[in-house]
Amino acid sequence: MPGTPAQEAAVREVVADAGKYQSDPDRFLPLHTADVEIVNFGGRRVAGREALGEAMRAALASPLADVVTAVEITGVRFPREGVAVVAAVKRVHDAREEPDGGGRALPAASGRLTCLLVEEGDGAWRISLAQTTPTTS
Repeated sequence: MPGTPAQEAAVREVVADAGKYQSDPDRFLPLHTADVEIVNFGGRRVAGREALGEAMRAALASPLADVVTAVEITGVRFPREGVAVVAAVKRVHDAREEPDGGGRALPAASGRLTCLLVEEGDGAWRISLAQTTPTTS
């Protein structure tokens, strides 16, 4: 079931905004559902918007604040009404002087990002799940 052009534009905007506001918890967190699950490059799973906020604020107060990602959407599909799956490529720029606080670099410089977005009762699309799988290319 294809979504409308307006739905696809709204979904793309949410994913783009998540990238744009990756260092601004006040603008980033409302783009996610209350029960969001995030799995990052390193395989860490964070469940719930509150836990995501705590993890994000801790990361921004650490050398991880110097890690910036860019997301390029490669596809959007709508498997059912009110649900969107976004495929993207995520690229990481690690500007830390001492990666990971102990000399360890990130596991990859790029990855495949898959996001599940849902249209909530207020009509807004929000990210419900985001999974990044590191790649070597």
